[in-house]
Amino acid sequence: MTSASDYGSSGNAAFLRPALVREEVYVHLREAILGGEYLPGERLGEVELGVRLGVSRTPIREALMRLSQDGLVDTEANKGVRVRQLGLAEVTETYVVREELDGLAAALAATAYSQADADILRSALAALDAAAPGEYRQQTLLDLAFHRAIVEAAHNAVLLSLTRDLEVRVSLIKHQTRSYNAYLHTHDQHAAILDAVLRRDADAARRAAQMHVRTFAALALNDFNSHHLNPTLGGTPL
Repeated sequence: MTSASDYGSSGNAAFLRPALVREEVYVHLREAILGGEYLPGERLGEVELGVRLGVSRTPIREALMRLSQDGLVDTEANKGVRVRQLGLAEVTETYVVREELDGLAAALAATAYSQADADILRSALAALDAAAPGEYRQQTLLDLAFHRAIVEAAHNAVLLSLTRDLEVRVSLIKHQTRSYNAYLHTHDQHAAILDAVLRRDADAARRAAQMHVRTFAALALNDFNSHHLNPTLGGTPL
C-alpha cells in the first residue's frame, strides 16, 4: 500500500519512491528525458532534482553518471549536466543508420512475427493514430513504441540491442527539432509498413520502412537547420 512517504517532498505523484532508490531515480530520469520532460540543452541540477524527487544528491549523481554513459546527458566542467544536444553530422548519420536498421527490422518481422506480435503491432499503430495532433510528447512516445514493436517482432536479439541505442538518438532528435509525427503522410506510411509485414512480404516491408525513415530524415534535418539558424522558432535553442 502506498503512503505519503512514498512520494517526493515536492508532491510529484509520478515518482514513486522505492526501496532501490538509485535504480528508480535512474529509470525515472531516463524515461523523463526520452519522453521530452527534459529537453535537449536543459540543465539537470543535482540539488533541484533531489528536491523534486525527494531523494539525496547521491542517487541523483549516480543516475546522471549512468545517463551520461547512455548518451543522454553531457557533463561539462563549470557548466554542470545538460540533456544532450546532437550536431548536424550526428543527426544525419543517425538517420542513415536508422534507414538500414528499420528496413532490416521490418523485413525480418515479416518472416518471423507471431500472432501475438501482430496483435501488438495493430494496437501500437491504433494508439498512435488516436493521439491528438497537438500532443507532441505523446505522439513521440507512441511513434517510438510502434517502431520498437516492429523490431521486437523481428525476434533478433542483436538487432534489438543495436536499435536501443539508436532509439535514444532518435528521441533526442525528435525533441530537439520538434519534428511532429502528425505529418500528412505519416498514417499512410505506417499503415504500409504494417500491411507489408502482416502479408509477410519482406521486400515490401523493407522498402516501406526505409521510405518512411527517409521522409522523416528530410523533415528532421530541415527543422534542425531552421532552429539552428533561428532559435526563436520554438523548441530548445541550439
